[in-house]
Amino acid sequence: MWTVSSVFSRVLLCGALAAAVVTSVEAQGRLSGPATIKVDEIPWPSATAGGAGTSGASGIETVLLKGDPTKPGLYVLALRAAPNMTIQAHSHKDDRVATVLKGTWYFGYGQKFDEKALEALPVGSSYTEPPNTPHFARTRDQVVLEIVGYGPSSTTYVDPADDPANATKK
Repeated sequence: MWTVSSVFSRVLLCGALAAAVVTSVEAQGRLSGPATIKVDEIPWPSATAGGAGTSGASGIETVLLKGDPTKPGLYVLALRAAPNMTIQAHSHKDDRVATVLKGTWYFGYGQKFDEKALEALPVGSSYTEPPNTPHFARTRDQVVLEIVGYGPSSTTYVDPADDPANATKK
């Protein structure tokens, strides 16, 4: 059955794929204008800080490919997650679609991290993050994702104690 959310997710995925193929690299790694970028040529930052539209967990690196997740409109992020990470249950206020570009991403939905609920998503797999739907993840090897959403985005942890932003305040 087609729903507004499933149609929107498919449109976002198609738009992201088109944006990734027909964009160019600017000085800071952002894409605009006609050009291409390969997954192994993404200009990753030297710090592991996460960023807007991510879990904010240590070991996450992001490069903004298109748009701005803090503002209204379409955005595309490349996200690299370090090996052996666990990302606790959290949600985002925007509707998102992600595709695994490298590695195997272990992903699940729910109010609390549950190893048994994780599904192994190899390269080429896609999944949705509907608005305000808690989800969690784990890595074994390094993983690269492409995340497409319609901002503004935010991240809310189910348990505020799991939020990495709160860990720095202690």
